[in-house]
Amino acid sequence: MSTSIRVSDDTKEMLERLKREDETFDELLERLAQNEKPINIGVWSEEQADHAREAVERSRESFER
Repeated sequence: MSTSIRVSDDTKEMLERLKREDETFDELLERLAQNEKPINIGVWSEEQADHAREAVERSRESFER
């Protein structure tokens, strides 16, 4: 099964510059999509999360002065 997608001429030119010589557009888009890093919720330890919360609080306080 195949699906067509519309992109502007500028976008197509950018994609063509990223595309490898031996790569189809489908392979290019798959490669680009896989390179996108997912958001890992909960990867900080409780100590790291507390430290980050404290830093945010200090930053907010500095703007209140």
